[in-house]
Order: sequence, then C-alpha cells, then structure tokens
Amino acid sequence: MKSKNTFSYVIVLIVCFLIYFLGTDGFRAFTAETARVNQLKDQQPKLPEVMLEDHLNRVYGFDQFEGKYLFITFFYASCSSICIELEGNMAKVYEAIPKTYLGKDIVFLSITFDPTRDLPARLKSYHDYFTDEHDSWRMARINNHEEQERLLERLGVIVIPDDQGNFAHNSAFYLIDQHGELLDVLDYKNVEQAIQKVKHILNSEGGGNKYDSTIHWYVVIYIFNYTANCSFF
Repeated sequence: MKSKNTFSYVIVLIVCFLIYFLGTDGFRAFTAETARVNQLKDQQPKLPEVMLEDHLNRVYGFDQFEGKYLFITFFYASCSSICIELEGNMAKVYEAIPKTYLGKDIVFLSITFDPTRDLPARLKSYHDYFTDEHDSWRMARINNHEEQERLLERLGVIVIPDDQGNFAHNSAFYLIDQHGELLDVLDYKNVEQAIQKVKHILNSEGGGNKYDSTIHWYVVIYIFNYTANCSFF
C-alpha cells in the first residue's frame, strides 16, 4: 500500500513538472512579459515598412538604415515616469558606445506612439534634453495609424490608452540587425547588459574599424602586377 502511494506521488510530481515546464516555455518564462520576449527572440520578426517623420521633419522608411544596427525604444513625450527612465538609460547606452560606431554602424531611434501630440517640434525639444546628436540618435513618429499598429504588433509592444491622455505600456530596448530583423530584446533597466551586448556585436562585426574594400582590391592588384613583373628561376 505504501509503495502504491509513493508511486502515485511520483506520478503527480511528474505531471506537475511537465505542466510547469510547458507553461513556462521550458522554465524561461515566469511572467506573461517574459514569455512574450522569449517568443519574439525565437521568431526574430522583420521590421514592417513604415514612414517615419523625425524631430527635424525628415521623412524616411527603415530602409534608410539598411546595413546598420538599430537600437529602438518606444515612448511618448507626455509620460512623466517610465519613459524618462527609459530614454535616460538609453542615453547611458548611447554615451558608452565608441563614437566611431555611432551613425556609421548603429543608429539609436526613439519612436513615439503618441503622434498626434508628439509633433516634430515637440520631439526635438524632448530629443535635445538627452542629446545634441541629430543623426546617430533620432526621435520620430509614424503618422499612419495602421503602420504604427503594425510595427507595435510586430515587436510585441503593448500600448493601452486611458481617458486622461496617458498610456499603459511595456518598455524595453529593441536591437535590430543590419537587415531589419529583431536581434534581441533587452531589459531597459539593465544598462550594463545592454552596453556589453551592443559593444560585443559591433566589435565582432568590425564596426567602425572595418576597412574599405576598395583599398583591399588596390592591394590585390598591386601584388598581382608586382609578381607578374618579377623573374623567377
């Protein structure tokens, strides 16, 4: 009888273990937000086509950044709490990246989900509070509502408006690769982790230290001509 009860307990434990394992995505997800992030990392979605209008009234799509990494946040300028911390931490990451990479290999991009109020002039005022660099860190809005919703959905950004003009929303750092695909979702509160992640990627790619391929071919042609004119015994 005792052995039968022990066997029953073992079966129950195994079932509970399997339910917990499956329910937490292999122990990776302990909250709905963590599960969402893990799913995004697995899927690595590609940025949809949208038109951005930035703080200097420049209009362009994501193809403007082809061949470069993007470090993206989502915010709204009227936010008096989390967005200030989010963009402040983004500034810390930005300042920690060697200048040789900024603008050339990686662009920082803050996108508002409140385009009606966050006009270019307001975006510029908000932008200038954090940085005076206008190309390597941009703040932009998406005027087309359908395009904005498509981008938010693609990256799993949840935005819930209230009746006071504010928004409940999740926040993170979104790292996009050179081809417009999601590379990683980083905890915006863990600034050091984000810095190390970005530096590692830029350093492994060569980043600002990449040589000009034209010079490479000049060297090859020079060596070829030199050997062709040499006499060998």
